[in-house]
Amino acid sequence: MNNTNNNETEKFTPVIPHDKSMPEVTWRAIILGVIISVVFGVANAYIGVKFGMTVSASIPAAVISMAVLHFLFKKSTILENNIVQTIGSAGESLAAGIIFTIPAFFIWAANKQLIAQGYYHEISKMQIFWLSLLGGALGILLMIPLRRYLVEKEHGKLKFPEGTACAEIIVAGDEGGGKARLVFSGIGLGALFKIGYDMLRLWPQTPEHNFKGFLKGGTIGMDATPVLLGVGYIIGPQIAALMLSGAVLGYLGIGPLLSFIGDQIPGIIIAPGTIPLNEMDPGQLRNAYIKYLGVGAVAVGGFISLLKSLPVIVSSFKQGFGELIGGKKAATETIRTDRDLPMKWVLLGVLVVIIAIWLLPGTDLGILGSAIAVLFGFFFVVVAARIVGIVGSSSSPVSGMTIATLLATCTILIYFGVEGTAGMVTAMSVGSIVCIAVCMSGDIAQDLKTGYLLGATPWKQQLTEFIGLIFPALAMGFTLYYLNEVFGFVEGATSREPLLAPQANVMAVVVQGIMNANLPWLPIIVGGMIAVAVELLGISSLPFAIGLYLPLSLSTPIMTGGIVAFAVKKYFKNKEQFNRQNLRGILFASGLVAGDGVIGVVVAFMIGLWPAYAEYYDRHQDMLGSLSGSFGPWLSLIAIALLTTTLAHLAFRKGKV
Repeated sequence: MNNTNNNETEKFTPVIPHDKSMPEVTWRAIILGVIISVVFGVANAYIGVKFGMTVSASIPAAVISMAVLHFLFKKSTILENNIVQTIGSAGESLAAGIIFTIPAFFIWAANKQLIAQGYYHEISKMQIFWLSLLGGALGILLMIPLRRYLVEKEHGKLKFPEGTACAEIIVAGDEGGGKARLVFSGIGLGALFKIGYDMLRLWPQTPEHNFKGFLKGGTIGMDATPVLLGVGYIIGPQIAALMLSGAVLGYLGIGPLLSFIGDQIPGIIIAPGTIPLNEMDPGQLRNAYIKYLGVGAVAVGGFISLLKSLPVIVSSFKQGFGELIGGKKAATETIRTDRDLPMKWVLLGVLVVIIAIWLLPGTDLGILGSAIAVLFGFFFVVVAARIVGIVGSSSSPVSGMTIATLLATCTILIYFGVEGTAGMVTAMSVGSIVCIAVCMSGDIAQDLKTGYLLGATPWKQQLTEFIGLIFPALAMGFTLYYLNEVFGFVEGATSREPLLAPQANVMAVVVQGIMNANLPWLPIIVGGMIAVAVELLGISSLPFAIGLYLPLSLSTPIMTGGIVAFAVKKYFKNKEQFNRQNLRGILFASGLVAGDGVIGVVVAFMIGLWPAYAEYYDRHQDMLGSLSGSFGPWLSLIAIALLTTTLAHLAFRKGKV
C-alpha cells in the first residue's frame, strides 16, 4: 500500500486502483459475512454482559473469510474479503453498544424494591431489535458524509489503527493460511475448554479463597476461562495491570478494612448494607459497598476520558459539521473508489430513523425523547468518528459519552416533569440509541478506512454495513432474554451465578437514583474521588475503575494474558519481528475469545430448553459440586496454566504467519 505524507497534493494509490474492476459484493461474501456477524455478535453479547468487555471482530472476520472462501471456492478477491469483514465486524460493534445499556431494563425488572414502588416496564425482544436497528442505522448514516474528510483528506493524520491493521492482514492473506489456522485453533481450543468446565462441569470455573483470620473480608481467586486469558493478551499488560490494581484495592484493601471496622464495633450496620458489618463475607461487602465505589469510579473515569478528548471533540464537531453541510462539492467525484451513497438517500434515511424513533412503541420516547436521542446521537457520532481515527475503537470513551447522555437526558426529562418509571425508561432508551449509534459509527469508520487502503467501493461497503447490522439485531433480543432467564443480571434473579453486566449496572444505578432520588451518594462520591486520585497520578482511571467494580477473580486471568503479551514484547525487540509474533498471539487469543463465547451461549440455550441438563448444571455449579470434587480447584488452575502455556508457545514460536 502506498501511503502518502501529509501533503495533500500527493495522490494516494490503493492496492486495487480505481480503474480496475473485480468481484466485491457477492452472495458468498454476504452469506459468510452475515454468519460471522451473528456468531461474533452473539458471542460478544455474552462476553460483554459476563465480563464487561468485547473483542474486535474485524481481524478474525478477515482471516476466516480468506480461509473459507479459498477453501470452498479456491479463489477469492481482496475486495470480497473486505466486504466479509465489513459485514462481520458489525455484529461485535452492535453488541458493544447493547451490553452497555439494554441489560439495565432487565436489572430494573428484577428489582423487588422498584416493583413495590410501581415499576412496570418490561422490554420486549421486538423493542430491543428496533432500538438496535435505529441506533445502528443512525450511526452508519451520520458517518457516511464524514468519510471524505476523515478517511481521505485526513489520510496520514488519522491512523485508524484497527482499520489499517485489517487492511494489512487482508493484503498479506494471499501468502497462505497460517493466520486462519491460528484463529481456528483458538476457537477449537477455547470451545473445548469451555465445554469441559461449563457444559460438562468437570472442574469449577472460579477457584477462590476467602480469608478468615488475617485479611478477613478479603478474597483471592481466578476466573480460569479462555475468554479472559485471550482478552488479557489482546489489551496488553498496561490496561490489564490497571484493572488488577483496582481489584486489589477493592478486594484486598477496602474489603478487609470494612471487616476490621466491623470487628472493632460488633453489630454495627452501615447503610446501604442491611446486616452487621462483621457478619459480611467478601461477596456481601462487594454488593453493599465496593460495588457502589466502583459505580462512582466508572462514572467519573468515563467523564474524565471524555474531558481529555474535549479538544478533539470540539475540533471534530466543527470539522465534521462543516463536512456534513458542505458535502455537495465532493459529490461531483465519479471514480469508483470515491462514490458514496447519494446524500439525498442519506438525508432521507436519517429522516426515516427520526420518525421511527418518535413512533417507537413501548419506550416512552415520544417527541421529547426522540429529539434528545437524535440531538445527542448526532453530536457524539460526529465526535466518535474522529476519535476512533486517532486512538482506535477500543480506546474511544463510549461509556463516558453514554453517561453524559444519560445525565443530560435525566435533567431535561425532570425539567419537563417526566420522572419515575417513565423517566427511567425514556432516559435509558435514549442512552441505548446513542450508545449503539456511537459504536456503529466507530465500526464503519474503521471499515471505510480499510476499504480506502484496499481500493474498495465506498457505497457498497456502506450498504453492506446495514446488512451486517440487521441480522445480529434480530438475534440480540433472543440472546439477552435467554441469558436473563438462565443467569439473570443481578444477584438472586436465578439460582445461578448472575452475569454482572458492569456498565449496564452502572447506568441503571445512575438513572434509577436520579429519577427516584434514592441514590446512595456517599460511596459513589468516594469511588469518584478514588478515580480522581488515580488520574492525578497520571494514570488512566477508567480501566482501574472497571477493575474496582468487577470481582478480583476476573482481573487475575486478564493479567495472566497481559503478562504473556509483555514477555513477547520484551523478548522480540526488533519491531518487525515483534509485530509478526504479536499477531500470532492476537489471532490465537481472538479465537479463544470466540470459542468461549459461542459455547457460553450454547450452554445457556441448553439450560433453558433441556430441563434434565439444567438440573445437572445446577447440581455441579459450585467448586465442590463439580465432578472433580475437592480436587476441582487445583484441576482448574492446572487447566488454565496449560492453556496459558499454549498461548505463550504459539506467540513465541517463530514462523511464517
